[in-house]
Amino acid sequence: MVEIEVVYAGVDRQVLVAVAVPAGTSLRVAVQASGIAAHFPEVNLADCPLGVFGKAVVDPDTCTVQSGDRIEIYRPLLADPKEVRRLRAAKAALAKQQRS
Repeated sequence: MVEIEVVYAGVDRQVLVAVAVPAGTSLRVAVQASGIAAHFPEVNLADCPLGVFGKAVVDPDTCTVQSGDRIEIYRPLLADPKEVRRLRAAKAALAKQQRS
């Protein structure tokens, strides 16, 4: 058995669950085995992106857990950070032009 943690941070609260899973378990199966879905029934664990210690995993269905891993369940972004920065820069440039 491998000891891991599964964490999800919702808008208003976060939950960390410690769980033991068999060696060779995929990240996705480990998340489902953790029971974290009971805390956040609105989250679709079959589709959400996963990561380990802040690094996104490309294929969580085939990547296996390692002892001590903290599997993170990521929420979808509400806004693209690059787009937000681009709009903010455009707004600042427009304000600078209007002051000149």
